[in-house]
This record gives sequence, C-alpha cells and structure tokens, in this order.
Amino acid sequence: EGRFRDGVHKVDVSDLMRHLVKEQLYTFEGTPLFPERLAYTVNYHLSGLEETLYEEVTDYVRQEFNRAEALENSGSKGTVGFALTTLQRRLASSPEAIYQSLKRRRERLERRLHEARQVRYDVDTPLELFQGLPLITDEDLDDLEDAPDAELEQTEERVVDQASAARTIAELEVEIALLARLEELAHQVRRSGTDRKWEGLASLLQNNAEMFDAEGHRRKLVIFTEHRDTLNYLAERIRTMLGRAEAVVTIHGGMGREERARAQESFTQDKQVQVLVATDAAGEGINLQRAHLMVNYDLPWNPNRLEQRFGRIHRIGQTEVCHLWNLVASQTREGEVFHTLLKKLEEEREALGGQVFDVLGKVLFDNRPLRDLIVEAIRYGDRADVRAKLTHVVDQALDRQHLQTLLEERALAREVMDVVRVRQIRKEMERAAAHRLQPHFIAAFFLEAFKRLGGIYFEREPHRYEIKNVPAAIRNRSSRRDSRATILRQYERIVFEKERITIPSKPQAALICPGHPLLDVTLDLVLEQCRDLLTQGAVLVDPTDSGEEVRVLFYLEHTIQDASIDTTGKRREVSRQLQFIERDAPGNIHAAGYAPFLDYRPLTEKEYALIPVVRSAPWLTGDLEEQARSYAITQLVPRHLAEIRQRREEQIDKTTAAVNDRLTKEISYWDNRAAILKAQETAGRPNARLNSQIARQRAEELLGRLERRLSELEQERKLSPLPPVVVGGVLVVPQGLLDRLAGQHEPSDKEQFAQETARVERIAMEAVMQAERQLGYLPRDVSAEKCGYDIESAIPGTGKLRFIEVKGRVKDSATVMVTKNEVLTALNKPDDFILAVVMVEGDATTTHYITKPFHREPDFDATSVMYDLVRLMNRGVIPV
Repeated sequence: EGRFRDGVHKVDVSDLMRHLVKEQLYTFEGTPLFPERLAYTVNYHLSGLEETLYEEVTDYVRQEFNRAEALENSGSKGTVGFALTTLQRRLASSPEAIYQSLKRRRERLERRLHEARQVRYDVDTPLELFQGLPLITDEDLDDLEDAPDAELEQTEERVVDQASAARTIAELEVEIALLARLEELAHQVRRSGTDRKWEGLASLLQNNAEMFDAEGHRRKLVIFTEHRDTLNYLAERIRTMLGRAEAVVTIHGGMGREERARAQESFTQDKQVQVLVATDAAGEGINLQRAHLMVNYDLPWNPNRLEQRFGRIHRIGQTEVCHLWNLVASQTREGEVFHTLLKKLEEEREALGGQVFDVLGKVLFDNRPLRDLIVEAIRYGDRADVRAKLTHVVDQALDRQHLQTLLEERALAREVMDVVRVRQIRKEMERAAAHRLQPHFIAAFFLEAFKRLGGIYFEREPHRYEIKNVPAAIRNRSSRRDSRATILRQYERIVFEKERITIPSKPQAALICPGHPLLDVTLDLVLEQCRDLLTQGAVLVDPTDSGEEVRVLFYLEHTIQDASIDTTGKRREVSRQLQFIERDAPGNIHAAGYAPFLDYRPLTEKEYALIPVVRSAPWLTGDLEEQARSYAITQLVPRHLAEIRQRREEQIDKTTAAVNDRLTKEISYWDNRAAILKAQETAGRPNARLNSQIARQRAEELLGRLERRLSELEQERKLSPLPPVVVGGVLVVPQGLLDRLAGQHEPSDKEQFAQETARVERIAMEAVMQAERQLGYLPRDVSAEKCGYDIESAIPGTGKLRFIEVKGRVKDSATVMVTKNEVLTALNKPDDFILAVVMVEGDATTTHYITKPFHREPDFDATSVMYDLVRLMNRGVIPV
C-alpha cells in the first residue's frame, strides 16, 4: 500500500515474504530451487540506410532536447523529454515502430498547427501546446518506469505524438517539415525490406541449437518488445517464417485480463503455439515457465524490468537452464551503453555464481537511473570524453564489491525466520503431503468422467496425457470457482502429480488438481447428472474389521466465512473442510479420521443378499443425520474455527502493521509536500503540474485508502462458521459380520481371533514406538486417525517426519495385507514412509523396517493388497 520510498520506508520481512537471491534458495533436501540462467548479447549492425535514419532521428531528438532546455516550466521540459526518449526507444525498436510514431506525431502536430492558425495566431505568437497533456517531473518519470504496462503505454500515446518544444507557429512549422522528411526516410527503410535487427532474430530462431530439442522440434520461446507496433510487426513476420498463424500468440497492455489469461494458457498448453511475443504486460505476474528460452528484442531502460522479464521463465518448478538473448546495435549511442553494461554484467555473473540478475533493479549509475545515462549518451555521445565517462560509470555501478553489498542486503531476510518456526512449517508441509488427496483418485475420476463427457486423451509418457479434444459442453461451461478461468480446446500434456509437471525433453504439463477449471467443470457436470445418487447413500464393507458391529459413516461439509463480500455479493469463504463422523448401534459417535472410506470396498452380489436384516435394524430409522450434525457443531466446528482463526489473526496483524506503517508515512510525505508547495505559491513560484491543493488531495485520498484497507482487514478478521451440511452417508458392514452370516466362522472362534489380533497389534505398536525412541526420534501414535500410517515420528532439530505403518504378525505367518490407503500414502511420501513388520512370538518381537515398500498404486477396484511376508522382510532391516 502506497509507494515505497528509499530512506522513508522500511519493511518488516519477518513473516509475510522472503525475497532472497534465487541462486541462494534451496529445498529442504539441499538441492537448488532454481536452475542456472545464462544471458548472451547478440550484436547486429545497421545497414547504410538504417544508420542514416538512426543518425537523422537522433539529431532531431538532440535538437529538441536542447530546445526543451529553454522552456521556463520544468514540467513542460519533462513532458517534452519523455516524448523524445520514447521516440528514441521506438527508433531502436523497429522500422515499423519509428515510422508509425513519426507519422502520428506529424499528423497530430499538423492538427495543432491548424488549430493555431484558425485563431489567427501571428507566426511569432507563443503557442499553448501543453493544454490537456500531463506535465512530467523527474519523480513522475520514476513512477512511470515502474508503472503497469497499460498505464505507461497510455501515457506514451498521449505525450509522444503531441508534446513539442516549439514555442511559436514558425518553430512548429519547421519541426513538422523535419518530421515529414524523417517519416519519408523511415518509409524508405520499410520499403527496402532490410531490417538487420529482425535478421539477427531470424538467424537466432533458425540456426541456434537451443531453439530445437533433441528430436528437432522447435522449443517454446518468449520474445519481449517495448512497443505495440513492433509487437504486431514481429508477430506477423514470425508467423510468415514458421508458416502457421497459430504458432504465435501475443500479450500486450491493451488486452483484458481474460484475453491475457487465454493467451498465456494457449502458449503453455497448446503444442501448436511455439512463440509468445509480449510487451511488459507479460513481464510481471504471469507464469511462463513452460519456456526456458527468452529474447529481449528491445532492452528496457529500467533494469528492474529486465529482472522481471527473466523472472517469467526462471521460476520454481523450472528444470531447464534458462537462456536469454539480448539484441544490441552497438554502433548506436544507447547500444554502446547496453553493450558495455551487458559485457560487465556477464563478467560479474561468472564471478558471483549467477547472482547478479536479482539485484539489477537496485543498481544506480553515479546515483542516477540507467535512463539518465542513456539520455546523456544520446545527447553527447559523439564526444570521446563523454563516452569514456559513461563506460567508467557503468564499470563502477557494476563493481564486484558493490554488487556483493547489494546481494547481501537482498539476502538480509535469510536469518529472520525463527528456526523453530521453520521446523514447524516443515512438519506441516510433510504432514500435508502425506495426507493430500491422492492424485491416483483424482486421475481415476477425471479420466473416466472426461471420457464419458466425450473427451479424448492419450497417455504419451507414464501418467502424462495429451488431450486432443475438450468437448464443447466442458469448454462452454464456466467454473464455479472462477467464471473467468480459461479452458482450452486441447492440452499438450496434463498430469495429476506435481512431480511429473516437468520432465527433461518433454512438454510441460498442466497440473489437474482441485481448483483447475478443467477438473472443476468436469466435476460440476458429473454432479449435475448424478447428484441424486449421493443422497441415497451406499453400503460398504470394512475388510479390516473382524467384529460384527454395524456403523454409519457420515461425511459433512463445513465452511467458514469472513465478513467481507465477494464479487457475487456473498460473504467470502475462507475455508471449507470435509469432515467424517461415525455412529454405531449403541449411540456412540466419534470423529472418523482423515478419510476412512478409502479402505472400504463395495458389497459383492452374494454379500448384498445377506444384509437385508442388517439394513432393517430399528436404530437406523432414527434421525442420525441430526445427531451427526450436532456432534460436528460441538466437537469439529470449534476445532476447525480455532485452526483458521489462529492462522488468520497472525496474517492480519502483520498486514495491518505493514499497511499502517506504509500509508501513514506516505500521507505524511504528501502533507509535507503540500505545505512546501503552498509556501512556493505564496512566494509567487507555483509548480505548473502540481499545486498544494492537488498534494493535499492526494494525502486525503491516501487517508481514505488507509481507512478502507483497515476496515477491509477488520472484516477479514471476523470469522463465522456456517452450520455443517451432511453431504452423504455410508452404512459400514464389518467383514466379521459378513463372515458369520455366510457361515464361515463360529462366534466363539471369531471372538478369540479378534482378541488375538488386537493383542498382536498392540505388542507390535509398542515395539515400534520403543524402537523409534531408541533411535533418537519422537514418535506419536496416530493409528486412531486412520490417515494411512500408524506412527508419526519426528526427527529432532529438523522438523522432518517419518511416517510408519505397523503390521504385527504371529510367527510363521506367510502373508500381510496392506490397505489401499496405506499403499497410496507410501507412494505420496516415498522417501519418508516405512513399513514396519513385527513378528510376535508370545511377548517376544522381531522388527523389520522396509523403506519404499511399494512400487505402484493398486488397481482402482482394489481395497487392499496381499504381500508375501518373507519377500518383504528380506528387503528390510532391523532398526538399531
């Protein structure tokens, strides 16, 4: 909130965000979080005609800068200076951009000339050429450098075609005549068909080995330009070169949010789309890591934008080395500055281990921004002493010691987070990974449902699929989570496990998980067709229960809202949780754990014939749903609310303090500015662009924003739980009851077997808990939570967890049964899961630990898998 001002604001980074140097970031396992990134300079030489155009336009810019110096108003000087630098940047961008800019500028100045003549101005009468134009100060230039692309583009269009240093009709006529000559020269360059900059890019696209994979297929590429005219020019030329219009998509500031999202998704997932041409509208906030190749067709005069652009492909999850090519015409004045800058940057990158890119935005050149250095080169670069001075300034700015200091400042947050908090976060992440909704279930549901809805897909690599056609019924349906979300006609790859998103030499995949519009819409359509089935309930068998007590499992959905209002006019949901409750015949009710249904199986036809008497039990006719709701309200809802409230309170307290600090200082800044401006006005020295009234208004606007933001935060603080909703129910029949009804066991045998099984399991758990303590770990019994393992064992001092499933067996047992839930949990956390097999003889035990015990998920219809006990134990070790 508010603009950050060096020396005025400081940031408490202790919790909200850690913005470290990427090369210093590692995973918990110690591997680099980001791949290497490399930058190259591609020099190109202007043709004779291009060089003439460059020199002529640059001379015009220099002359107009000199004339602007004579303007009395500093805001007018700034506006003309901004227009001229924009013109110079378009000159360096492309023949198309400079031609269109010169043409528009001439036409608009001719209209201004016509208007002046209409009121019969004398040729020497002073002109008012700045009416309706913003008067731009140095501070405004700083703001515009960091402004969104759309805002910068809008300001450029208003100013570059109209702002002039001409003070009379005579001077304006001279300037228009000069513009007409320059326009004709630019037109000649266009007609000549010679564009050395484009030729440099075309050679790179066609001849550089990095542009193609091992099979000769073209890799995805991002190209950045600064100007819409150049963007359109490049898109057309690249489409022609590749021979396919659909091979290129564009993103620019004039596009709406949905249109940009659609272009981004097409570039990421449509294999027919190979090139994205973008302005800086794609330079921040957009994830383009589907590509690892980037070209800066135009180099920004703000190094911070260079850093932002590279960051679009150099992101978490990127597995390929990232390559960046910068096109530079070193024979031009600004090109000479860039050539020196990039050469020095590469030298320091090698010396500092690639860490320079993240601090580019902090580098100053003799305490000036790069923009000022380039303007000086344009105006005075024909002087040898100025060129030598500029080279010296760049060398000093990128001095190794200076860069090292900036890197250390950037990394100051690395020791801020409390070690205990880091370990706690790691525990939460480990636990969440083990408990996550197994991708196996999402994949099985989606692939079957998608096929039934008319979708077509093919498995291209193991567990990676290409979708050839998304049915219109899905594409035309809005996601309930985000009505603006984009669903493509086809996806080059989709996966259900994040580890498979990126694999070497294969297309990056879209992760189909809760929240992805393709899954959301598919689920919505299936629910519409099958919702009645949920309310009918189901009968399932618990194959691990050797008892005879039938129970009912209810699954409820519970939502927590805050007091803020979303775009639909409803209170915003901040958390939604699926809860499970079991109720037995005597009336005992308890929470059923994480996902108990995963280990249940459907009845066979023979078993279904055995249970009419079970289904007709009197206790099943009572109001069981209301009992389940009441239990959830008193036991589960308070726990859910407390968990969310603690997390939200910490976040909101931190945000409130940051907002208060930033905006209060910004308000003070503008209050002080208003007082200074008022004093200047009283002394007869007004500021033409900014007066005390405007400054005071900004302070009041900021005060209003502060009050609104604090009010919003208070609304976010007010949490309220909705009543839990029963979504469905299951009648759970124990395997033991089915066995008795089928005549397979006598009651006395069954009771004795159950008692012996419980004794063996208890002894096995005690043996493993003791073994973990002796190994120095901190074990916790979580068997009652039915989360896919029995013991959660913490490694002291790290926050890392071991997940242990315990299987107790009597001596000479031949097999061990593992539930589907246990197998899938093991596959979720393969490096941290242990199957502990404990052989029990009387009270004596022998324990074997088997790591990575399972290699693939069970078949979809399977609820458990039987394993050979001897083979498992041969792969294990005795914990010592």
